[in-house]
Amino acid sequence: MKKKKYQDIVINHFREHSSIYLFVVVLFLMGVIFGAIVVNSLSLTQKEDLFYYLSQFFGQVSDGKVAASNDLFMQSFFHNSKFVGLMWILGVSIIGLPVILVLLFIKGMVVGFTVGFLVNQMGWNGFLLSFVSILPQNLIIIPIFIFGATLSVAFSIKMIRRQFMKKLGQPIFPLLGRYVLAYIGVLAILMAAAGIEAYVSPALMKLVVNAVQ
Repeated sequence: MKKKKYQDIVINHFREHSSIYLFVVVLFLMGVIFGAIVVNSLSLTQKEDLFYYLSQFFGQVSDGKVAASNDLFMQSFFHNSKFVGLMWILGVSIIGLPVILVLLFIKGMVVGFTVGFLVNQMGWNGFLLSFVSILPQNLIIIPIFIFGATLSVAFSIKMIRRQFMKKLGQPIFPLLGRYVLAYIGVLAILMAAAGIEAYVSPALMKLVVNAVQ
């Protein structure tokens, strides 16, 4: 019975917010595409400078001179936690609604730029490197960011309706309570993504870097 209840909650959530999910996903993909396009607008000197620093980093990965896994875990978790924490605050603040969308677009742009630059400079080897260094943790992080952004946008819209359109609807405290609980779940899942980024991705990167050198 509990499993059926949770399934109904999930189905109702996606059904209620399907239009927001669609908008958020399209916005994120636009950011990815824009980031990939930006790579082609860089001058030759800029590309050479970036590739020099990238080569230095890959050399450190190959020699095993990267930060300790525990440090990488904490850095990844706190970095992503700050991002979703900011989205949470912006959702509560009402006026932060446009900023949530801008943040998600920028996140997509960073992913698109990183993958685009690696592929642009290294071809197939760059694709392999982006596959092992970016994809594993982002299989969790990106859906979580999209979920978090949708929650924040939906909560912000409900708050706007209450404040400016005089639509009372549901009491505010149960809504806020569910909003807080959902973000606690988001943070828990981000710990799993940080674990992958700290303990799995570096090992995969070392294998690929050694293979392509």
